Amino acid sequence: MSERAVYTHGHTEPVLRAHGWRTAENSAAYLLPSLRPGMSLLDVGCGPGSITIDLAQRLAPGRVVGLDPVGEVVARAAARPDGSLVEWTVNDLGTYAPAERFDVVHAHQVLQHLSDPVAALRAMAGLAVPGGLVAARDGDYAGFIWYPLLPELDEWMSLYQQVARANGGEPDAGRRLLAWARAAGFRDVTATSSTWCFADPVSRDWWGTTWADRILDSALTRQLVDTHLATAADLRRIAAGWRRWAADEDAWISLPSGEILCRTFRSASEVSQ
Repeated sequence: MSERAVYTHGHTEPVLRAHGWRTAENSAAYLLPSLRPGMSLLDVGCGPGSITIDLAQRLAPGRVVGLDPVGEVVARAAARPDGSLVEWTVNDLGTYAPAERFDVVHAHQVLQHLSDPVAALRAMAGLAVPGGLVAARDGDYAGFIWYPLLPELDEWMSLYQQVARANGGEPDAGRRLLAWARAAGFRDVTATSSTWCFADPVSRDWWGTTWADRILDSALTRQLVDTHLATAADLRRIAAGWRRWAADEDAWISLPSGEILCRTFRSASEVSQ
């Protein structure tokens, strides 16, 4: 299966620190009403594991597995408080072959980085029990809106879009999730959206500082410089723009994500209908 693509962000400290902020509440609220204790769940592309552990706490004593192809990231996840609630596995979605299927197969901000997200959704369906759930949430970069309108942030957006697509991904995945789910063969799909909004002084400083650090120290940094899309001086200027945005007491940013809840077929007869 060729669903993998180059991971645009990489796994440097600023990236993992940012991803570790995510929780089930702020990143998987659309899924939570469908969960109950005792259910089993596979978290595809679990990264540093903050969402995975939150879900495990909600599903206990159900089995929760965190799946990621990067060993050092999985080790970091396992070392988190309550990391022992999760079975951590270093593997790819296309080659992972568990002995039992899961009630829920979940992926957060993963499909946007894959060259074949439809194949990935089919693979996720194959890991779910009949009548189980496949859940995915992905950002939509072209839908990001912010104030004040700084040229450095416009430049950041343009550069990110170019690199993400060169890596085989789709940075505007959120709006495509429903279409991808239908192309993957799902018939019972609930499509929604939600946003992260950073506007108070603490969250605004966190988000602006996060991207100021990431533009200077991530896989994206190296790709931009290596492909001559930006110089080191350009990236320092963009980082300064993010910090200037974060320091503005009127600054505001809204980041939408699309969401899908897909029910798998319960029987072979349902597939043929």
